[in-house]
Amino acid sequence: MRILVVGAGAIGGYFGGRLLQAGRDVTFLVRPKRAAELKAQGLVLNSPHGDVTLPDPPTVLAADLQPSFDLVLLSCKAFDLDDAIAAFAPAVGPATAILPLLNGMAHLDVLDRKFGGDRVLGGQCVVAATLNAKREVVQLAPMHSITFGERDGALSARVEAITAALSSAMFEVHASPAILQEMWEKWVFLATLAGATCAMRAPVGVVLAAPGGADFILGVLDECTAVAEAAGYPPRAPFLERTRGMVTAAGSPLTASMFRDIQAGAPIESEHVIGDLIARGEAAKTPSPRLRVIFTHLQAYQLQRG
Repeated sequence: MRILVVGAGAIGGYFGGRLLQAGRDVTFLVRPKRAAELKAQGLVLNSPHGDVTLPDPPTVLAADLQPSFDLVLLSCKAFDLDDAIAAFAPAVGPATAILPLLNGMAHLDVLDRKFGGDRVLGGQCVVAATLNAKREVVQLAPMHSITFGERDGALSARVEAITAALSSAMFEVHASPAILQEMWEKWVFLATLAGATCAMRAPVGVVLAAPGGADFILGVLDECTAVAEAAGYPPRAPFLERTRGMVTAAGSPLTASMFRDIQAGAPIESEHVIGDLIARGEAAKTPSPRLRVIFTHLQAYQLQRG
């Protein structure tokens, strides 16, 4: 199976690198600057599961793409989605499957309009990774998984083929018959964690130690849960129990990648992660006062960035 990984940043670089390390047929779609970096120093992964340097990994520029890939692994930030689509579109042939690993749900509609819903799988990933100053991929915690599936729940032949291609590459792979449910649950968790830690500019443990901190975090979780319920994807009890435990753990250093982006002065996915959740809540007449305050705070940050 020929796999095109869109980008070689933290997420694409990590999962694409592990696939390349496992001998899969992987090509990274990158910009000229990143292509030069990878050629000069290789793709470097620093990880609790073992460091590796992959010399001169296969790369391609958008202008040179051909429609011969079986799978497109899409892991860009939401605000880069339009540019990413324009770049990888020439690689999409009649039998190409697109596996997006973006947060939230809005990207599915965008991809469906461009390529047709039959080509677009549901998907999500769990990994904490970043690029350091040397442009190396650094995995910050041991967890690393990709979950995906047909959005109608079918365990299709292509899901089986993709599962085989992604397996045995030093990360967990799960083919799910309920991928939309799992995507909604991840969105609820991420919006709660990102919203609370970004608004308070502090990790979970510090927020909890502040007066009213636990009530604030759990209130955000309740608002996110209500939106998911209104959309027809009520979070399941084990998920809620696990999430409440994570966001009420005393002294926890847990933050979201959006928090780290703010610390670095980088752009953030405020519209995709928080704004879209508010919009869906409005459509369902589900109030979300805490999310509204969080969104205003995040938009003010964006405006100050220019």
